[in-house]
Amino acid sequence: MTDIAARIADLRRRIEDANRRYHELDDPDLTDAQYDALVRELEALERAHPQLAAADSPTRKVGAAPSGRFAAVEHAVPMLSLGNAFSDEEVADFVRRIRERLDREDLAFSAEPKLDGLAISLRYEQGVFVQGATRGDGATGEDVTANLRTIKVIPQRLAGEGWPRVLEVRGEVYMARADFERWNEHARLHGGKVLANPRNGAAGSLRQIDAQQTAQRPLSFFAYGIGQVEGGALPATHSATLAKLRDWGFPVSDLATVVHGLDGLLEYYHRIGVARDGLAFDIDGVVYKLDDIAGQREMGFVSRAPRWAIAHKFPAQEQATVLESIEVNVGRTGAVTPWALMRPVHVGGVTVTRATLHNADHVARLDVRAGDTVIVRRAGDVIPEVVQVVLEQRPPGTQPWSMPTTCPVCGSEVVREEGAAVWRCSGELSCPAQLVQSVFHFASRRAMDIDGLGERYIESLAEFGYLRDVSDLYGLGLDDLLEMKRRADERDGSTPETVKAGKVATKWADNLIAAIDASRDTTLARFLYALGIEHVGESTAKALAQWIGDLALIRRLPWPLFKRVPDIGGEVARSLGHFLDQPGNQQVIDRLLERGVRIGDTHAPNPKLGEALDFATLLADLEIPKVTPVRAAQLGATFADARALLDAPAHNLMTAGLPADSASAVVAWLENEANAGLLLRCAQAQTELRARLPERSEQAAGPLDGKTVVLTGGLAAMSRDEAGAKLEALGAKVAGSVSKKTSLVVAGEAAGSKLAKAQELGIEIWDEAALLAFLAEHA
Repeated sequence: MTDIAARIADLRRRIEDANRRYHELDDPDLTDAQYDALVRELEALERAHPQLAAADSPTRKVGAAPSGRFAAVEHAVPMLSLGNAFSDEEVADFVRRIRERLDREDLAFSAEPKLDGLAISLRYEQGVFVQGATRGDGATGEDVTANLRTIKVIPQRLAGEGWPRVLEVRGEVYMARADFERWNEHARLHGGKVLANPRNGAAGSLRQIDAQQTAQRPLSFFAYGIGQVEGGALPATHSATLAKLRDWGFPVSDLATVVHGLDGLLEYYHRIGVARDGLAFDIDGVVYKLDDIAGQREMGFVSRAPRWAIAHKFPAQEQATVLESIEVNVGRTGAVTPWALMRPVHVGGVTVTRATLHNADHVARLDVRAGDTVIVRRAGDVIPEVVQVVLEQRPPGTQPWSMPTTCPVCGSEVVREEGAAVWRCSGELSCPAQLVQSVFHFASRRAMDIDGLGERYIESLAEFGYLRDVSDLYGLGLDDLLEMKRRADERDGSTPETVKAGKVATKWADNLIAAIDASRDTTLARFLYALGIEHVGESTAKALAQWIGDLALIRRLPWPLFKRVPDIGGEVARSLGHFLDQPGNQQVIDRLLERGVRIGDTHAPNPKLGEALDFATLLADLEIPKVTPVRAAQLGATFADARALLDAPAHNLMTAGLPADSASAVVAWLENEANAGLLLRCAQAQTELRARLPERSEQAAGPLDGKTVVLTGGLAAMSRDEAGAKLEALGAKVAGSVSKKTSLVVAGEAAGSKLAKAQELGIEIWDEAALLAFLAEHA
């Protein structure tokens, strides 16, 4: 069950990241097929293990949260996603469920192409277009009204008559293939930005901050449904509603039609599939909707999708070509991904020369090598992938591929956690490929809290050479920021008229300089979290700060000693070790301190650390093969210290009580020079830690020492973050969920399931008044 829970958590993380990349950044790194496979796997696991389901699972959400670049728009009627079908059998199940639920044999469906663009909502009041929004996360989208007004086919005022007082029309903004090709040809000739594909072109165009930029892009629109309706009625069928939308001036696909039963759906699917390559726009499937609106209401919804509609996806398109070499790319998060460079091949309507190989395990599974003939699939019309090797055509003399040991960008060690698929560059702070992501995280609210430093500014500062690593933030001046903004506006063709007239706004830059300067004074927990170390979140950073207390000491500790901090296991400890072992990361920390970052809460290590600074515990933490805690205790009782163990003859391990196989494993481990060095470093670090420990009387326990507290509901006197910080200062561990280990729950206004669980478990519960009284007593 632990493995299943871990897989579910990993799937949720990967899907959330894919949603953000697809819906917010317009920069997907998964094909539609890969994304669909992840979602289907997660849905299956959640069905099989309902106790592991969660309300915030991506299987229950749509798209991604608004980016914050535009004003938020709350949808009166949620903009849901669609379930997917990948086979005729799944479509047959879809029809069967409706037939059984409605007790009808003859079912009519509205069928239409599934466009590959950006879903949007258009709101009309008294027949006038008043607001347009993206889908966002389904509940809240982004206000892109000004940009939508530039799309000529979207009516600003409804035609005809009989429309409701309030009418919300939903549809897809897309870029036709011919328009896409013309745009890119013009861009190549004039040195402009070439669009990756029609879908990204449409989504990126609609998210331009300057509507004049959107107006230059050749965007189109098809209406496919409605949302909120007030003060009027619509027809009783979806197909008749589409006809009404046509009458009122909306473009509706000519390929939308009514079909009957399963045979009608499958015939439509195959007919559109044959015509797909000749269409004027990209599609990745077809959509079936129960035509009867009353039937739709009776069928209802499940999770994030209606039960009365489904998307029938097309299979990926494949071609054969020769793989010329395998290279690696370092992503913004440090993921090192292998790529295939290939002889050009036409797949899915475009010429492809690169294809993803996903990860090293995938390369090994395929046994793909330079010189192989491979099958390339352009799945979902987004990122091509190598899916098969034609072994019969393998030339002689090919060699298996292996992941480089060092990052090709910064030279740091490339590492992979045990059981993980992804290799990562461990030079998080010092790797240029990770610069934008590391600075964005460093400046975030819960890290160094540099207000006003958004991702677009970071990208431009990096592009124009003002940032080499996060320490350069503290060397920026007003002139640097203003020059960066001028160059970025010129690059984007968005120089304001006021600037052209010689009036340059500086308030934003003054505020940003002030925010950077204010961030110099920070806490150890915030600083550690800001470094962006893999697996070191806020709670781990707080634990390190509370238990070790000194950045200088943390920087010198070998990884096994981090396991002495409560809640830090081997994976997190090794991640800390890899990060701190990279000279580039240490150099960036040095520069941050040299440029005035000050940690104000340095203190001696927690005296409780002394309880675990014995030799036996160290041997267990080193994860020596076949050395269990019991065997480690036997060794610790026999040998006084690390040097004694290293100098001991092999047969002495047997006298310590170790079985032959355990003794052999220890001997083999110690014979490795790197392992022996690590053991000595750990022993030396333990000695230093012991020397730094205060007497217990010097560090009195807080009133909540050893207690786990959960905050739920809203507080009037302070935020939950502020309350959590005050409780932690009194010794508490603040957790996010209620369990049998929870000591106390503070319940504010509108407390929900956490309060109910605490009551069920008989856990002590405080209201806000009790919390404030306690804090006042211990102030």
